[in-house]
Amino acid sequence: MRTPRPLPKLPEQFSAGEALAIGVPKKRLYASDLDRSLHGVRHSGAVTPTLLERCRMLLLRVPERSFFSHATAALLWGAPLPFHMEQDERLHVGVPSPSPRLHSRSIAGHRMDIEDGDVTTWGDLPLTTPARTWFDLASSLSLGDLVAVGDYFVHHAAPLTDREELARVLAHGDGLRGIRRAREAIGLLSERAESRPESRLRVLIATSNLPMPEINRTLVDTTTGKRVRPDFLFAEHRAILEYQGDYHRSRNQWRKDMSRRSRLEAQGWRIMELNADDLIDPAELVSRIRALLKRR
Repeated sequence: MRTPRPLPKLPEQFSAGEALAIGVPKKRLYASDLDRSLHGVRHSGAVTPTLLERCRMLLLRVPERSFFSHATAALLWGAPLPFHMEQDERLHVGVPSPSPRLHSRSIAGHRMDIEDGDVTTWGDLPLTTPARTWFDLASSLSLGDLVAVGDYFVHHAAPLTDREELARVLAHGDGLRGIRRAREAIGLLSERAESRPESRLRVLIATSNLPMPEINRTLVDTTTGKRVRPDFLFAEHRAILEYQGDYHRSRNQWRKDMSRRSRLEAQGWRIMELNADDLIDPAELVSRIRALLKRR
């Protein structure tokens, strides 16, 4: 295979127009050593560009008032999204109304009514704030996943926004898609949630006429003094739900979990361990949890 001709001095990310202007042949812009995933721009690095790099590439060709929004903004903020949204290579780009939304095979364009304070910067990238991003996702996420994103944004350890700011965005959302789901979701948020599956499980419990558990409440073993924090604790029923993510597969974590469960059961707690497969059939899971709580 013929080695592509070296490019003249260009930044790692450049627009096709920039290259053509300094004499690069159009055919050279389609060589195998250049990433062409975004129309009109190129990346000359040796590896596939990251989301951050792709966003910087796109800024070379979009209007100045453009900003990243929806799923792209959520991923830039680090929020947990469903797998299919994480794998979607389109970049979500918003423009303020009444500007026409952007069209491209690599872009999901949005024309948006933007209030003061809805757009900020993350490093050198313009994007919607966490609160506005959360609201914009209400039209495309399930209630459980919308709550999971909200939980992430308001988490007590490193909050990116708060309930007051979310409520401010909701106050300007009358008539917009997703407003009803967002209003339901804001009342279900928790600053103590630790993962997307935990958030989804909590929403399932809250919407299934089950008693509401305490989230990550610390218990102390009166014999050993060891502290444990069950995921979901039904104190009145002496029952605990524990979500086991993939990280529990390690030998050390598995041993710790066994010891913790043994100590809890010795104190009279009944424990149900759950994983991602249990969330596939919500009705069956609710029935199982209800049976656990009825046992004495």
